[in-house]
Amino acid sequence: MTQADLPSPPSRIRLTRLDLLRGLALIAMAIYHTGWDLEFFGYMEPGTTGHGGWKLFARCIASSFLFLVGFSLVLAHGNGIRWRSYGIRLAQIIAAALAITAATYFFTPESFVFFGILHQIAIATILGLAFIRLPVIVIVLCAAATIAAPLYLASPVFDAAWYWPLGLSQTAVRSNDYVPIFPWFGAVLAGIATARLMRQYGVMAALAGPILPHAAERPLQFIGRHSLAFYLIHQPVLISCVFLLSQIYPPAVATPHEVFSQACVQSCAADNETAFCQRFCDCVIGETETAGIFDELFAGKRDQSDPQMAEIAQICTQGSSQP
Repeated sequence: MTQADLPSPPSRIRLTRLDLLRGLALIAMAIYHTGWDLEFFGYMEPGTTGHGGWKLFARCIASSFLFLVGFSLVLAHGNGIRWRSYGIRLAQIIAAALAITAATYFFTPESFVFFGILHQIAIATILGLAFIRLPVIVIVLCAAATIAAPLYLASPVFDAAWYWPLGLSQTAVRSNDYVPIFPWFGAVLAGIATARLMRQYGVMAALAGPILPHAAERPLQFIGRHSLAFYLIHQPVLISCVFLLSQIYPPAVATPHEVFSQACVQSCAADNETAFCQRFCDCVIGETETAGIFDELFAGKRDQSDPQMAEIAQICTQGSSQP
């Protein structure tokens, strides 16, 4: 028997469905960032992507990314850390995170990204090594504790800026992308635990093979295999497209009345029914217009401490109590 007759060792199976999941997560992220860009340029109301369904959408995307980080960490290094590839990948992530910080500090210094998703992935790549060989039950318990930590450990002690990456501050942190260690590292640990269980029960091969038609699956797998490059490139492309759109079809500019009404209703609705607030705010606008002081109110030169404004507020409260 010659060497050519010897059976070749089985090739490593590519878990194409994992690439597909990364690709889908990246597309979802691009959809969210498109909404953020439209809001930034004035095509959507301020705060739209930070509340309600948009906020839930963003959290689901971040959770899926971090889950896949933990899952992939087990695949790559579960049988022993491959230090060279690990070091190269970690250096790429850290460089990309620093680039995001620098770029956002230049364009939006009041809310720049100092600990966003890439910063979380970098620290998770380091911390995760301590967990990939632990018993699964320990990893699951640590994941639950990490997710629950902000509910029980948040304290003014952590309000100083250098503690913000922990996520335990009681001070609201202003950043366009804030993904602190607690609770988000819990999603990474969940990914590690899931990968360990799938290996333990021999079902990892379920992630191999196609799901979608080839024409739809191939591009998703491609961007899934090049996730860091896609992450860095997609937002500059999207924001450039929205900028060009704003030059051709500028967003509608809200009138002072619309701006005041929106802010007034939002403030009032914290303690009252929306219908009442809408009637109340419309009344305030009408009364201040009649008195010729709306411009002063809008400019912040009048507030509730002003006797005339207090009288108008009383009139509008009484008049808005009934539909």
